[in-house]
Amino acid sequence: MNAAGRKRKAVVIGAGIGGLTAAATLRSTDWEVEVHERAKELRPAGGALSVMTNAVLALRTLGIDLKLADHAEILEELHFLTHRGKRIRTLRFKEICDRLGAPSFGVSRTLLQQLLLKEIDDCPVRLDARATGFEPDGGGVRVRFADGSETHGDVLIGADGFHSAVRRQLAGPEQPRETGYICWVATPQFTHPRVPKQYGGHYWGRGKRFGIANIGGGEIYWWGTKNMPPERARDWQGDKDEILRTYAGWAPEVVAAIEATPFEAITAFPARDRPFRSEWGKGPVTLLGDAAHPMMTSLGQGACMAIEDAVVLAHHLKDADDPQRALRAYEAARRPRTRKIVEGAHALSALEQTEQPLRVLGRDLFFRFAPASVVDKQNAEYLDFHAVGSPDDRTLETQP
Repeated sequence: MNAAGRKRKAVVIGAGIGGLTAAATLRSTDWEVEVHERAKELRPAGGALSVMTNAVLALRTLGIDLKLADHAEILEELHFLTHRGKRIRTLRFKEICDRLGAPSFGVSRTLLQQLLLKEIDDCPVRLDARATGFEPDGGGVRVRFADGSETHGDVLIGADGFHSAVRRQLAGPEQPRETGYICWVATPQFTHPRVPKQYGGHYWGRGKRFGIANIGGGEIYWWGTKNMPPERARDWQGDKDEILRTYAGWAPEVVAAIEATPFEAITAFPARDRPFRSEWGKGPVTLLGDAAHPMMTSLGQGACMAIEDAVVLAHHLKDADDPQRALRAYEAARRPRTRKIVEGAHALSALEQTEQPLRVLGRDLFFRFAPASVVDKQNAEYLDFHAVGSPDDRTLETQP
């Protein structure tokens, strides 16, 4: 509530994972929220993602439980393998997750979207609403849309992804950091004796990779990468035969997964991020998720960082006398961790995609023989969520 007893109102641009989570977290702190999405319908989202322990722990600080254990597969191990399926190393998440107090999950985007929509209940989500600009207005912010309509809120949260219109007005024209490879992703119905329940495997080649995760319900999530010129990755016009040729001679489950997937069910996009930007907002406006810090997928933390952002933002806005000051405190709280993840994912992506024989050998040897204590410590840093104080620096307690 503000001084006049009126509920504070947040305008969220974008109904992806970050925007829907922001709606859920802010509503839990008694903010009024409206979400605006440029798509004409909230269609089932393709692909899958990881909701790791850190995201689960973050949501718990606001008493939010998406009941992922009832719907999604728990990730307990991740196998790193050669392209032919020979084991390099297995990361065992279960011990770390048990110690931290929450599991990690593999979940389809469609399912996570449905769970978040259920969580936000009757929160208005306006579709076919393309934001074109904003301006501070009367202590809050006025947002304009392509159809000529407007809305007003105390704060504006740009959760509109890689091509964020809110970020574009804040930062001006920007060029993405293109890394020179393509990603193919799909979530087909698929069973294979080498892909049991809870299976997760990353297969490494030279200049190409492949991943398989059993996400339950008879579905897997697979993704593949291949180095190519950025301009071709940006506008790939290949076919399924090209994908099969890319992985010819790889582990049988890799080839079988591609063969089992209709070509029209495969999504292709260029691998890219942006150099980290320290300034996320100004006045009553801030950014969240990919709009603030787009990152490579190598650490599996993109959705988790958006969820953490939404939680920390809600904690800072809860009972804030000065919402704009709370936005700056949220940004300051999130910068160190998100910068580390963005830069770590970018560096790991370059190492994983390398075609240089000596770097390939060094990569595989390091992952095979690095001390378990070193690997576990790094994973624990990513998988833990350190509660962040609200503007008066109170410590937040994680609720069971």
